[in-house]
Amino acid sequence: MSFLKHFALPRYCFLAGLVVLFLQPCVAQQEKRDEIHQQLKTLRKASNFQETDTTYIDLLNDLGNELRFYAVDSLLILSQKALSLSKKTDYLLGQSKSFLGMGNYYSDKGTRVAAINNYTKALILSKNIKESRLTLRVMNNLASEYAYKGDYARALNMYLEGIEMAQNKDEKKMLSILNENIAGLYSSQKDFNQALEFYEKVKKINEEVGDDVGSAQTMSNLASLYADMGKLDYAMFNINRSIATLEKNKVLDWLAYSYEIKGKVYLKQEKFQWALYWYRQGELLHEDLEDDRGKIDLYNGMAEAYFALSNDSLSQKYALDAFDISNRIKFLEGTQKCAKTLYNINKNKKEYQKALAFHEIYQELTDTLHRNENKKSLTLLKTRAEYDQQKVALMEENQKALAKQRGLIYAGIIVLVIFAIITFFIKRAEKIQKRLNKELKSKTEKLEIQEAALKDSNETKTKLFSIIGHDLRGPIGALQGLLQLFSDGEMNKTEFFDFIPKLKNDVDHIYFTLNNLLSWGNSQMNGSKIKPSVVSLESLVDENINLLSEVAKAKAIKVVSELNGNTLIWSDSNQIDIVVRNLISNALKFTPENGMITIKAREKNDLWEVSVRDTGVGMDKMTVEKIFQKNANVTTYGTNNEKGTGLGLSLCKEMIEKNGGTIWVESALRKGSTFFFTLPKAENKYSQAS
Repeated sequence: MSFLKHFALPRYCFLAGLVVLFLQPCVAQQEKRDEIHQQLKTLRKASNFQETDTTYIDLLNDLGNELRFYAVDSLLILSQKALSLSKKTDYLLGQSKSFLGMGNYYSDKGTRVAAINNYTKALILSKNIKESRLTLRVMNNLASEYAYKGDYARALNMYLEGIEMAQNKDEKKMLSILNENIAGLYSSQKDFNQALEFYEKVKKINEEVGDDVGSAQTMSNLASLYADMGKLDYAMFNINRSIATLEKNKVLDWLAYSYEIKGKVYLKQEKFQWALYWYRQGELLHEDLEDDRGKIDLYNGMAEAYFALSNDSLSQKYALDAFDISNRIKFLEGTQKCAKTLYNINKNKKEYQKALAFHEIYQELTDTLHRNENKKSLTLLKTRAEYDQQKVALMEENQKALAKQRGLIYAGIIVLVIFAIITFFIKRAEKIQKRLNKELKSKTEKLEIQEAALKDSNETKTKLFSIIGHDLRGPIGALQGLLQLFSDGEMNKTEFFDFIPKLKNDVDHIYFTLNNLLSWGNSQMNGSKIKPSVVSLESLVDENINLLSEVAKAKAIKVVSELNGNTLIWSDSNQIDIVVRNLISNALKFTPENGMITIKAREKNDLWEVSVRDTGVGMDKMTVEKIFQKNANVTTYGTNNEKGTGLGLSLCKEMIEKNGGTIWVESALRKGSTFFFTLPKAENKYSQAS
């Protein structure tokens, strides 16, 4: 069965062609393998590379597929590795492709049970994830394996099922392959008319697709069929056209098959030297291939040609090589052909005992295959007839059901028309009223949404202008006035330098206010998006203590962090940085000189509860209730008349809640305040993200 065609691979086994000298080991196919190797190398060098990346898994399967006829053991190794990685990440598409690759490996080794098991697993997975193209590939290869096993009924049924699916999904390339493999089944039964009927379908599909290489592959199979029919002129015409295209596209495996077919045509013409010439071209190409099935007919053909030229030693060598391969991969038809050749060789050499042994093998296999041929022919015809009958019966049942439905529909239409006439005017009024009510409701909802949006926009604008006017205009105006006095000569350098500490404080206040203002504006107008990651809260607190150290030093306030290194949170680092800075800055603002600020963290289930405690002036109950309100603008001066933005705490509340936490305050006048907030722990969140 050397005719079967696998998707993106040769028909099943072997190939043939002309002028090997310019080819080298298939340039186009080698370039493809090199390209995949380079992509794998680039992926591995990436800093964030993980073996479970689906792109990496797909490349492993692609490389195995490309190496099938060049390094078959690599196909198995790569498929097994891809399967292991796919299972780790529950990547079903990768698993299906891996099982397909292992099925191809065991098929080429002649291990039928393992091949069918792997193909079946690939088919189940591809159907579950609804990958129709992959499903068709697996169905084609599984059907081919059933054909090699001798289960022709199941093979034909699966081909026909695949054809129906390919038609529904408009997968023309697979439609061509499936029809061509059915043609091969009929060709093996010497049912040449049926085979030619399917080849005609294949030729039309190839023309629609515009696949030159696919058409050349089909012509190779047609040439083999015509050679078996004795139409050697047709065979030579098709094989020459096929070789021209395959050489142009440098398709090594198919060229090997095409060269072998051309040798076969010359052998049937009894032009034995020419036959050997073309067989040798195929043999040269097979040096770079691992395609045992493809070598059987090639070596047996060479044995027949050498035998015809009275070179019994070479004839016997090639016949024995083909015989051994056939036995190893359990290919009965190949064993039968080789046994016949070896019988003739040993008979000619007068080694009658060996000749008799090979004759017995040949006769036994001929009887077996003859019985199988009869069964095969009947099975193929019966299976196809049953399939067609089922389709016809189903169509007839559908027609009857449709006719019955049409009768019911007509009766229903009459009733509906009568009912429609009676209720027309009532329904018309109701529909108009409903439409008007719906339009009114829709317009009302739109107005309410627009009103709410306008209200929010006005509130945002009002608060923005309030902050700019209240907290930025004053320091900027003072800075402008001071610079104006200096530039007008009304203030000398000494006096100007005396104001430097105040200028620095004003600039720090403006920077801090602008930072809060920009963060708040972004959250209000654009809806800020959080980007959580693992954050060390201890490091973040230490950085802000250092940042505000000069302010603390100016008021002799001691700022203490009691956080340890394992205080890891799952939050947006930038947002929590703003929260911590605001809370510490607030505490410094409202804590008198020689005070103390303490930052602690307490572990609670899957949260960290963080507290910022000060020994400041504290707040009354009314202020505590209003301080976190969205539109509150509680702005007060600190113990040293420090200025605030009035939006720091509302901004803190927004950012804590967006990061999955809560914030609150406990305070008493003249005793100080403690601000609490919670954030998710990093352990569970990080493991989920990984």
